[in-house]
Amino acid sequence: MPELQTVDPGVSRAKFDRQIGWFQTQAGIYRAQGCFLIEASFPTAFFIFAPPKIKPQIIGAAVEIDFSNYDLRPPSVVFVDPFIRRPIARKDLLLRMLRRPHLPGTPPDMILVLMQQNALSLSDFIQANSAEHTPFLCMAGVREYHDNPAHSGDSWLLHRGSGEGCLAFILDKIIKYGTGPVEQLQYQFQISVGAMIAPLPAIPE
Repeated sequence: MPELQTVDPGVSRAKFDRQIGWFQTQAGIYRAQGCFLIEASFPTAFFIFAPPKIKPQIIGAAVEIDFSNYDLRPPSVVFVDPFIRRPIARKDLLLRMLRRPHLPGTPPDMILVLMQQNALSLSDFIQANSAEHTPFLCMAGVREYHDNPAHSGDSWLLHRGSGEGCLAFILDKIIKYGTGPVEQLQYQFQISVGAMIAPLPAIPE
């Protein structure tokens, strides 16, 4: 649910309309990357993401982005069921957004060797308190990150105006680290529940 609007609604609405208007000018580019705007009604926008390299196509993730009190407050990003638009549990989200550490000057073939040897510590931008809790994007520019007590020293106001937290920032991160790298599906068969599929991503920096 959107949080209580305390900023002048006309200000937040104008900024929301600007973000959505910008996306609509870039919709074809994002469509080619598997990102689709399904509905936008202030203060929320509903997007679905499909890994573009996968055939047949599947919905890899769906999010509701809440711009309440934007941009005094950063947007909220909630992973939802794409059909009923309700928040889902981490166990029901197959997507991961893995990032390998930045290793300046390291040749790509060496990075590949380190990955094959499991010598690189990968971080996941998608976090949750448990498999039963709703996952959230753990990155600066997202409300759930800045509201988390673990990040109390990293105020949104330190990032406001930097570009972090805008619609392009959020969508590009989900594509780059989430659906974009997925190149194949892993099939797991269980007689009692049928087939389950999980995406196998490449790992960008």
